[in-house]
Amino acid sequence: MVKKLLFLFLFIVGISSCQSEYQKMLKSNDYEQMYTKALSYYETGEYFKAYSLFEKLIPVYRVTERGEKISYYIAHCYYQESDYLMAAYYFNRFVISFPTSELKETAHYFMSLCYYYNSPKPSLDQTYTKKAIDAFQLYINRYPQGTYVRESNMYIAELRKKLEVKAYATAKLYYTLEDYKAAVSVLKNCLLEYPDTEYREEIMYMTFRSAFMLAEKSVESKKQDRYEAAIDEYKSYIDEFPQGSWIKESERMFATIQKRN
Repeated sequence: MVKKLLFLFLFIVGISSCQSEYQKMLKSNDYEQMYTKALSYYETGEYFKAYSLFEKLIPVYRVTERGEKISYYIAHCYYQESDYLMAAYYFNRFVISFPTSELKETAHYFMSLCYYYNSPKPSLDQTYTKKAIDAFQLYINRYPQGTYVRESNMYIAELRKKLEVKAYATAKLYYTLEDYKAAVSVLKNCLLEYPDTEYREEIMYMTFRSAFMLAEKSVESKKQDRYEAAIDEYKSYIDEFPQGSWIKESERMFATIQKRN
């Protein structure tokens, strides 16, 4: 029991000592020692302590070679702490501030990666998905033989798939809500943007059915033109998918159009 209490006491004293050392460094004017300690925290994975010290050192070393390294370390600390918005900001600032740095390529890649990690599921706003795609593509354009080109292409493909799913879901929502005029437009735009989508057949069928239903529900003066537009969508569908999953339903609607005409 005595040994356990002694061990607990020493453990608490040790923690207090470390904490006071860190607090002491934050208030110190010995910048060389502060830099050494910040590096030590960085190397041992104590990123919060590391970037707290590094940020105090930035005004001191801003125009020196050490300032370049500190700026990179700060960005990477935020990245390791999974604060990707702050990390992206600091990586971007690094790229702008140190255009000739050997670390510029890596900083650009990690900035792109930060946007990737902030990309949400397809049902949510895709601003950061688009930012990530643009950043990865810019990285590839600037460094066609770069270290991270393969990974960047993989991430771009994944992110574009997310945008494709988002576009498909949005288009299908108009169709489900029976807003057929909007559905025709949005579905066709979805195919224009993602012509190789795995949802291609379904989108083409929904476009035809939306055009058909739009004609059916139209005032008499607009029916003829809209039936003709629906016929065009029908032909596009059966030409591409003559054995498609919705062929019987499509033929039934086409027969209805012929009777109407």
